[in-house]
Amino acid sequence: MVQFISHNNGRYGELEGIGLALQGGCRWIQLRMKGAGKEQFFQSAVQARELCKQVSAKLILDDRVEAVLGSGADGVHLGKEDMPVREARRILGPDKIIGGTANSIEDIRRLVADGVDYIGLGPFRFTTTKSRLAPILGLEGYRRIAHQMAEEGIDIPIVAIGGISSGDIVDIQNCGPFGIALSGAVLNAEDPVAEMESIIRICK
Repeated sequence: MVQFISHNNGRYGELEGIGLALQGGCRWIQLRMKGAGKEQFFQSAVQARELCKQVSAKLILDDRVEAVLGSGADGVHLGKEDMPVREARRILGPDKIIGGTANSIEDIRRLVADGVDYIGLGPFRFTTTKSRLAPILGLEGYRRIAHQMAEEGIDIPIVAIGGISSGDIVDIQNCGPFGIALSGAVLNAEDPVAEMESIIRICK
């Protein structure tokens, strides 16, 4: 399970990056444009949805619950300071995907109780694509949380996120049943399409 999270790295814009990730075989995209205005974000969401639709990929919007229904996106990812999960579910209904950000087993318990469909767990290491970074987990943090989840019988898709490169994937997956979310590892590669293809192969 691989999720590509868009960002503008100066070389590629958000939509360009999404197009490259889709060409490389990724079928789960998160549109993330923290500084964008409402109209700019919505128009980008509509365009991203069209790109995803062409290859039957899922599109998740970061934070912007109000843009999901109008753009035709498949769901939303909510950070700790975004709209509460229960409120987003009330607006979006039962069929849209809602993901939430976690940094600890306490976060995971809360998000599961609130009814998320998946959890983005991180950061794995320092990343420049996100400000106000939570405490870094590393491999030991992932092992600890996977063990706690197993002990408590918590069964929900977990996606590792935060500064992950292709060389980290096998070690992370050995820590538990984690999917992988990447951004810079793809966009900063010499050939982003080939890099995504390689990542997809590693994750299978």
